[in-house]
Amino acid sequence: MGLDFWSWQLIFAAILNLVLQTLTIGAYAARLAGVQTLRVATSISLFNLVVTASRVANMFYSPMLGSISDHASKFASKYPALAPATVHHYDLQIRLIIFAGTIGTTLGALLLPTFLHLFRRGIAVFERLGSVPRALLRFGDFGVLFAIAATVRTPNPKNWRRFRMSHVPVKLIVANVVVTAIYAVGVVAAAYASLINPASARTALLASGLVNGIATISFTLIVDPTSAFYTDQAVRGERPVEEVKSLVFYLSLSAIVGTLVSQLILFPSAEFIGWGASLINR
Repeated sequence: MGLDFWSWQLIFAAILNLVLQTLTIGAYAARLAGVQTLRVATSISLFNLVVTASRVANMFYSPMLGSISDHASKFASKYPALAPATVHHYDLQIRLIIFAGTIGTTLGALLLPTFLHLFRRGIAVFERLGSVPRALLRFGDFGVLFAIAATVRTPNPKNWRRFRMSHVPVKLIVANVVVTAIYAVGVVAAAYASLINPASARTALLASGLVNGIATISFTLIVDPTSAFYTDQAVRGERPVEEVKSLVFYLSLSAIVGTLVSQLILFPSAEFIGWGASLINR
């Protein structure tokens, strides 16, 4: 008698979170591609396309978390004496999913040169075809896929010393750590709250949209405008391109730190969401 740790829902959620975080970090390269090609508006459009695609994929990620929570909740209800062990078991599952996001964030950072190449190529293809859907259909060509695979590269550690912290506002880096941590923990903390506070489970689950909304708004108000400002200055020649590279590097690094911080705030966030759900249900 026991609750299985591994399930297809857990594996799918972990893999999907890894891919989502990889794409999110890879989208940072759009800023640099805009500077190098002098096509800022087009690069921002492609950036928004990638981010929107990751948000849409998140709709498949959330139900997997809900399914894992339902299995744990049913088991705890059936065997009350094993409830503490069930919560611990569930805690490990959730942390594994978050850690998969950390791996994805790291992978996205390591593949930034590849993403940069893809964005530059995407801008050129879009200008030639004049249509994003037609440009995306190019991915159905095996020749294009092989060409993309051939361009896969990782950053050269020797070049990392060129990325100076003095080129990037400390407040921006701290803000990105906080925003990333909140976004990484939002959905999973709400699912966690639904398990530890069964009386307000549905309210807690639906609160995930509010938590992620706050993180998204914070990113839009704080992180994104500063990145856009750096990009515009570089295009006008008022700021060296190297500073934009430093910006992308430290945003990626701070995002990795943010996913690690999310592990620390997972349980407090779940308790806070559960407390808020209880207040709403009074």
